[in-house]
Amino acid sequence: MLKLFVIMLFLMILLKKSTEKWSFYSNWNMILFILLMIFHSNMLFYPKYIIYSLSFDCLSFPLIMLTSWTCFLMFLSSYKMYEMKENNLFSLMIIMLLSILIYAFSSMNIMKFYISFEASLIPTVLLILGWGYQPERLQASIYLLFYTLFASLPLLIGLLSLNNNLMTNSIFLLSFSYFNMKFLMIICLMAFMVKLPMYMIHLWLPKAHVEAPISGSMILAGILLKLGGYGVARLYSIFKFNNYYFSELFISISLIGGVMTSITCIRQIDLKLLIAYSSVGHMGLMISALFTNTQWGFNSAISMMVAHGLCSSGLFCLANFNYERYFSRSMIIMKGKLNLLPMMSLMWFLLIICNMAAPPSMNLLSEISIIISLISWSKMTMILISLVSFLSAIYSLYMYSFINHGKIAELSKFFNVYEREYMIMFLHWIPLNLLILKPEMIFNL
Repeated sequence: MLKLFVIMLFLMILLKKSTEKWSFYSNWNMILFILLMIFHSNMLFYPKYIIYSLSFDCLSFPLIMLTSWTCFLMFLSSYKMYEMKENNLFSLMIIMLLSILIYAFSSMNIMKFYISFEASLIPTVLLILGWGYQPERLQASIYLLFYTLFASLPLLIGLLSLNNNLMTNSIFLLSFSYFNMKFLMIICLMAFMVKLPMYMIHLWLPKAHVEAPISGSMILAGILLKLGGYGVARLYSIFKFNNYYFSELFISISLIGGVMTSITCIRQIDLKLLIAYSSVGHMGLMISALFTNTQWGFNSAISMMVAHGLCSSGLFCLANFNYERYFSRSMIIMKGKLNLLPMMSLMWFLLIICNMAAPPSMNLLSEISIIISLISWSKMTMILISLVSFLSAIYSLYMYSFINHGKIAELSKFFNVYEREYMIMFLHWIPLNLLILKPEMIFNL
């Protein structure tokens, strides 16, 4: 029933006829999302829906839905790009990225997954280089390329070694094999850990977010980080007997990294940097849940990926709306927004409380599930989990109060807020809070 309600709620967008290009592309993307929802209604994740080359299982399908929804919102939020030259090329980049990501999430051939995993880098770098705001976008693109490619070449060697030893590329068949090789698991994992990113190999992410256009930030935070988590989950089924050797290492680094990035967030005044570092902390919790080697941890990691994809994408949209008006990312200039734009302050409040896992958001369910899985793995993790949760609440409240309260800056002036911007924010916030009513859409219950 909830699926039908969501479909009917957002069908009204398609009824509004428009000659704008961004509206045309977003409407077609919305049609794709509705078709996926209808397909989901008729599919119960039985093995007959898993074929040799493609799969729509409990791991891939929530991420495919998230991809199509995020790309639809990217078209809506990037309407200013269509006032520039080369707007057809911009649309092509987003559609290409959408196609590559859907194929990556649905592919059951590990070499085809690797090719699409690497191919997603090309339109992302082109989005940053072609439509980024600052001259430093070249440096951000180089960071992204070097970090990703440096870790991906060992992954290719590892996958070729798997194929040489087991004589198959099918993830479905590889999951039934016994392959005990710890070094091979490490070199395969590192490519996905860079993509997530794990703490200590995360330096490319803040640079890429700061220099990317709004569509680049949305796809980075909403989908591309989850591609790394998806890869870890798929490798988990192949190297299942080796996971216990590395659980302590990865969980320790991820939780300590979550604490460190949360402290970094508290001392930030750059709005996009603050949101980017908070993403590293949330992905640290997700990595920890995956390496607990339990079904509960696996389910909580998937729900965290979906919840964070919607929440962080919405926060980057709000940050971009501010940038379009103030032409600055500094929170000092944005002070006193509550007096100027009270409805925009409400949008900030609704998404920030979701970011700090307040009810009834999906973030709350995912964080509670992660806490349960980590405490069942080791009670010593309670200290770091408590610190991460406490510091997350601190920097979220700090971000809200710094932007919306205080004396209005002298450079501030009154700005209009358009209906399109309110619609984009609610299209992030409503699914984020409705999903908790039907968690089996994400959880493999």
